[in-house]
Amino acid sequence: MSWWPFRKKTEESPERNGAPSDGGSPSLGEDQALPETPSDASASAREEGDGGALSLLARGLKKTAAGLKQILGLRRAIDEAFLADLEVKMYEADFGPDTVTALLAAVRAAWKAETLRESDQIAPFLQESLRAQLADKDTQLARAPSGPTVVLVCGVNGTGKTTSIAKLSHWLAARGDKVILAAGDTFRAAATEQLQVWSQRIGLPLVTGGAGSDPASVAYSACERAIAEQADYLVVDTAGRLHTQANLMRELEKIRRVIAGRIPGAPHETLLVLDATTGQNAVNQADAFNRAVALTGLIMAKLDGTAKGGILVTLHNRFRIPVKFVGLGEKVADIAEFSTEKYVQALFT
Repeated sequence: MSWWPFRKKTEESPERNGAPSDGGSPSLGEDQALPETPSDASASAREEGDGGALSLLARGLKKTAAGLKQILGLRRAIDEAFLADLEVKMYEADFGPDTVTALLAAVRAAWKAETLRESDQIAPFLQESLRAQLADKDTQLARAPSGPTVVLVCGVNGTGKTTSIAKLSHWLAARGDKVILAAGDTFRAAATEQLQVWSQRIGLPLVTGGAGSDPASVAYSACERAIAEQADYLVVDTAGRLHTQANLMRELEKIRRVIAGRIPGAPHETLLVLDATTGQNAVNQADAFNRAVALTGLIMAKLDGTAKGGILVTLHNRFRIPVKFVGLGEKVADIAEFSTEKYVQALFT
């Protein structure tokens, strides 16, 4: 078992460009963006604030908002032809059949009642409807009443899981929390290597095991360190590639049992990272993982790469699992807590 100590690198190295140094340091790999230096990342995080979170969501939903604006930005009388065009745009934004049907039914009813007359009235109407749908879940990250808060992170390889772990951990550290990482994806050597690179870049300690070692043993060792060092958060990576759902459930349940045996009430969060660009595939992944383990929240990665920002509503309505964070871009500070209000504002900007 290996513990990577807290350290911040101040000098540029060849691995900054994705190439290993002479000492054999790992490169970032398949879905990892190039990290910022810690000083740059911290500066970005300090600038975020509430306005920054709205700006980040606006950037992430720019393509989705542009598609909706094509129909809602025109001052046009509402009629059946307009409603048909609106339905197409909502499907293109990946709101999903159930959500589209419900929202269109509400719009149609308001139109028939003459509450809505023209297209420019619809955006505020839809915003209010979406607020009501999304407001029933707590989107804030859990915090244990005492001791370390343990966050398990799941996700299919290629979704941006490792990058999202780094972003989340940096976000926690930037607000003053003491954070430890655990490389629990021992089935894929590159996963540990990528997390090692990230941990060095953001200056956070990492607990690792040997290639092919028991993930639960890594998690246990990480719990021991988190307790000993009085960490606020322990963020645990898990395998993103197991051959069957049964194996996935057994492995994750074993990790959960080991963690719970060492830290009462843990894990306090089980988060699934989803690639927003995959649309309905994200729904299938959420379904599989939610049946395997009790998910408590979602991290939507790569939000800026899609015009399908309505998938967040689809996931919420289908599984009643809150989106807790959204990520985009290549900077480690490009992550924000999900906010219903900021989401509905950005969606129709």
